[in-house]
Parts: sequence; C-alpha cells; structure tokens
Amino acid sequence: MARSQNSFMKKQLEQKKLKKRKEKEERKQERQENSSGGSLEAMMVYVDENGNFSSTPPEKKKEDPADAKKQRPSA
Repeated sequence: MARSQNSFMKKQLEQKKLKKRKEKEERKQERQENSSGGSLEAMMVYVDENGNFSSTPPEKKKEDPADAKKQRPSA
C-alpha cells in the first residue's frame, strides 16, 4: 500500500512542477510583450557642468580663440 501512495505523491509533485513552470513561462511571455524596449538612446544619461543628470545632450559651446590661448601654458 505504501507503494501506491508513493507513486501518487510523485505524480502530484510532478503536476505541481509542470503547473509552476507553465505559469512562469506565461509571466515571462507577458513581460516580453509589455516591455518598453531597451534602446541605447533610452538608457543614455548626460551630466552637465554642475553635475546634474539630464536625458538630453548638452549644447556645444563655441570657444573663443582668446580663451583657448589663456588656458594653454606657453612653452
């Protein structure tokens, strides 16, 4: 009699595992369908001169040639 109960329990455990695996696959599929995508542009973060984060790239500034000469040490 112990043998029949043992095989019954094995079948129940196997059914639980299959059910759990199927639910996990369904959740995975649902996440993939509802994902917003992971494009590189969406993940980019820029830092401005003050250290603040921004999703837009900073504007390029035109440098004056006079300022460039002041920054370079003369040899």
